[in-house]
Amino acid sequence: MAAEERSYSQEEITARLAAELPHWRFENGWIRRKYKTHGWKGTLMVVNTVGHLAEAAWHHPDIAASYAWVEVKLMTHTAKGVTDKDFALARKIEEVVCWRPGEEGGALEGTPETDQRFAYIKYD
Repeated sequence: MAAEERSYSQEEITARLAAELPHWRFENGWIRRKYKTHGWKGTLMVVNTVGHLAEAAWHHPDIAASYAWVEVKLMTHTAKGVTDKDFALARKIEEVVCWRPGEEGGALEGTPETDQRFAYIKYD
């Protein structure tokens, strides 16, 4: 049996989000992030990315999606609140979904920003 997990207070969650995940917010017991996309192709890419990361982590968010956005909601049901698992998965989702190789330099250029035919996510 897994050890009991510590749920954070609303004040602790708000402080951690501000420090670690500024595009995420706390609402109705969940930490949440809405990713804006350029359309269905980008939406599916984000949903599949989040799904892969969640399955690999064995910690599953709620996901809502529409044509040009995806909302990810995290909380640990067994702890009835937000735990370290939620912050860790949120950080990994943020890292992967928002990755922009063109800004890092190196061999990978990233999606061309000058041609909207290739746009799929709207970066913050």
